[in-house]
Amino acid sequence: MNKPFKFKQFTVEQDRCAMKIGTDGVLLGAWVSVSKKPFSILDIGAGTGIIALQLAQRSNAEMVDAIEIDENAYEQCVDNFENSPWGDRLFCYHASLEEFVDEIEEKYDLIISNPPFYSEDYKTSNESRDLARFSDALPFDELIESVSHLLSDEGIFAVIIPRKEEEKFIKMASEVNLFPNRICRVRGNETSEEKRSMLEFSFEKISSKIENLTVETLRHNYTEEYIKLVQDFYLKM
Repeated sequence: MNKPFKFKQFTVEQDRCAMKIGTDGVLLGAWVSVSKKPFSILDIGAGTGIIALQLAQRSNAEMVDAIEIDENAYEQCVDNFENSPWGDRLFCYHASLEEFVDEIEEKYDLIISNPPFYSEDYKTSNESRDLARFSDALPFDELIESVSHLLSDEGIFAVIIPRKEEEKFIKMASEVNLFPNRICRVRGNETSEEKRSMLEFSFEKISSKIENLTVETLRHNYTEEYIKLVQDFYLKM
């Protein structure tokens, strides 16, 4: 699991990160719309930096910022940024979201997050993995509140969360005038339940476009829609 993860245009080292490269982050980084040609992008809770790297590849954004609270993950993210083709556009801050909001005047055209969301009561003995995985490190209400301060008037906020949290998350977002414009519900295969929701919010209240995505037909046999989404990144797609 600690081996570098090679994508088509960049490589991600992950040996110092508690949370390794997973489907969720890559999916979100591939799915979020960049059609509005964002000038500035922020990845909250960057981990290895995978989503910020994907967005640097997909867009011409001049400023692709990331924040990461865990020191080891932060250092790894910085290295991954510097070793990518877009090092001049990528920057990672070592800070909590609260500190970042207090200090940064900047507004972002696109904010994206693959937040920790294992809110079960148990913890493991690995503190940095717990920090990356458990939602008390970045509660949804704190994430939403912070985004409402950091997002530009025309901006987009995109997130991936458990499907079962979708309704609650949308309600919390509406309290700071963020409304879902696109919703994509993801299932592993045709017979499994929907596990994830990818959501795109803005300050504009319009009817949501609902999408569905199935990842596989059989184990390691990927659907055409999934391949189309991620083929710019994965080597074997």
